[in-house]
Amino acid sequence: MKKNIKSLVLALALIFSSSGHIVAQGMPVYDNTNFISFAKSLIESAKQTAQLLKTAEFLKQQKENIDKVNNVIKQLKAIKELSKNNQRLFSIVQEDLREILNSPYIKSNEVNRISESFNAIIENSLDGLNYIDQILSSDNLKMTDAERAEVLKDMELKSKEMVIEIEAKTRRYHEIIAFRKMQDKVNNREAKY
Repeated sequence: MKKNIKSLVLALALIFSSSGHIVAQGMPVYDNTNFISFAKSLIESAKQTAQLLKTAEFLKQQKENIDKVNNVIKQLKAIKELSKNNQRLFSIVQEDLREILNSPYIKSNEVNRISESFNAIIENSLDGLNYIDQILSSDNLKMTDAERAEVLKDMELKSKEMVIEIEAKTRRYHEIIAFRKMQDKVNNREAKY
């Protein structure tokens, strides 16, 4: 224990005696050229960041413009298809319905029913065209281009369904006429014995 106290006293004596000779290094010295180049690089980074933000905003606007153009193109394609489908409906009604109704194998009590079924499809088609006209021309219906394109695509699908329905009805009536014509030939043939 005496040894520990002696070594502690000796260490304290060394510390106190040398405290007058310990000198601080003083203020840090800065290299002004490094500081200036660092400041310049920060300013340049800020300019590049600002330019990148402008570029990002420009690209965002261009993406929005491309989306608008795509939606307009979708609308135009849907309108083109609607027009084609409605033209097909009207031509079927003009040509095939007249042929079906003028057939001697269609009974007089069937004419009204056939006419009404075809007229219902045509009226549905005309209502669809009026609705499309309202969508495209009216500002009262607040719709985005994407919503308008979606509605037009739905109308296009409905018009395709109408074309399929009217083609099926036309085919069915042509088959009925062909069957009745064959039946008439079989019933009215001359017997050759």
